Amino acid sequence: MEPLRKNQTVRAVIEGYSSEGLGIARVNGQVVFVHRAIRGEDCDILIMKVLKNAAFGKVKKIHTPSVHRQEPDCPYFGKCGGCDFRHMDYAEELSAKRQRVQDALQRIGGSDVVVEEILGAAEIDRYRNKSQYPIANNGAVGFYRARSHEVVPVEQCRIQMAQADAAAQAVRQYIRRFRVPCYDEKTGRGLLRHLYARTNGAGESLICLLGNGERAPHESELVELLRQAVPSAVGIVWGVNRRKGNVILGDSYRTLWGEDTLRDTLWGLTFRLSVPSFYQVNRAQAEVLYRKAVDFAGLTGEETVLDLYCGAGTITLCMARHCKQAIGAEIVPEAIDDARQNAKANGVENVEFFCGDAKETAAELASRGLRPDVICVDPPRKGLAPEMVEAAAAMQPQRIVYVSCDPATLGRDVKRFAQYGYTAVRAAAVDLFPRTANIESVVLLERDK
Repeated sequence: MEPLRKNQTVRAVIEGYSSEGLGIARVNGQVVFVHRAIRGEDCDILIMKVLKNAAFGKVKKIHTPSVHRQEPDCPYFGKCGGCDFRHMDYAEELSAKRQRVQDALQRIGGSDVVVEEILGAAEIDRYRNKSQYPIANNGAVGFYRARSHEVVPVEQCRIQMAQADAAAQAVRQYIRRFRVPCYDEKTGRGLLRHLYARTNGAGESLICLLGNGERAPHESELVELLRQAVPSAVGIVWGVNRRKGNVILGDSYRTLWGEDTLRDTLWGLTFRLSVPSFYQVNRAQAEVLYRKAVDFAGLTGEETVLDLYCGAGTITLCMARHCKQAIGAEIVPEAIDDARQNAKANGVENVEFFCGDAKETAAELASRGLRPDVICVDPPRKGLAPEMVEAAAAMQPQRIVYVSCDPATLGRDVKRFAQYGYTAVRAAAVDLFPRTANIESVVLLERDK
């Protein structure tokens, strides 16, 4: 069989999807990842790149289009790196995501647990309550092009809140009017780096600008522009970030106007959120996710629950309603401050919060003889460190509820937990990120008898 060549056109049927939402075809025994392709389509594929073990291409002509194909409804689709599925209907997107979680658990995790359902979103547009716009050194405000640090200017994004788009437009005006220098990743020079906007269920917003310095020029005018653009804003904050690269959040924050926190209601509980606090970006689907996590925890009111990576205490407080004692741990000090305030504001007294690295906190609690009945983990995309898996298993909880935003690291960690006698017995997927390839999932692991 002849190897594939760049600029060659081949014909193939799309068999499935990659973790990034690309179509997968096989040509001459070689895997080809195809942009904007849909499972079942017979198409001509233009080969754009050939690597040692795979090739990448794009659809040149479709001989048999999928019934799930639709015209993309965003002018930036394929340019910015935000959405992956606007060329297909939502039903096919959900099917692809459920299969992605199932494949990760089986192929990476070595588990035979079945993903029993995927819970889709009622609203697939304007759902992101947290928006982060990188600002390029040429003043462009938008989102990164896929697999690059090139900022694509985006005037209106279908998955961001309208308040965030309005704040971005105000920042563009501010940059032009006052000739504000913007950050250059290569040189480390320039001031403005990111716009960060968080909006609650009532439509109120907390806005933060991240800069490579202590102050912004014409701060009063900046505040006025943002307040005019976003009348529902409750606060405007300046964050200092002098670190090189494209890290978003800063090391210190100063309030330019109004409040430095935002309050939101989730599952009947009120949460106080500062800029660095972790909070799920899709409020409505976060409720669905947490209900599933509580369901998997199997609480009767007599258990002790340890919630690692607790953020502002969202899962911890949800669990506390159904258990005897809930303990949360988080490395971000501001998030722990928020968690403690949230517990107090909601009158939840059967909770305790620790500030520290999750694996160190787990080891410390274990050394103190804590034996939680249930451990809940909701780690970042990189998943759990091996020491974290070991520390959690050492406390011998009967159940571990693993909330994950990356199926691959979830599968890896399920396999690691199996080495300590924990078996995945239930799994579900919850779509918090419609039109993108990201997917949340919940897995229940039980200690072998």
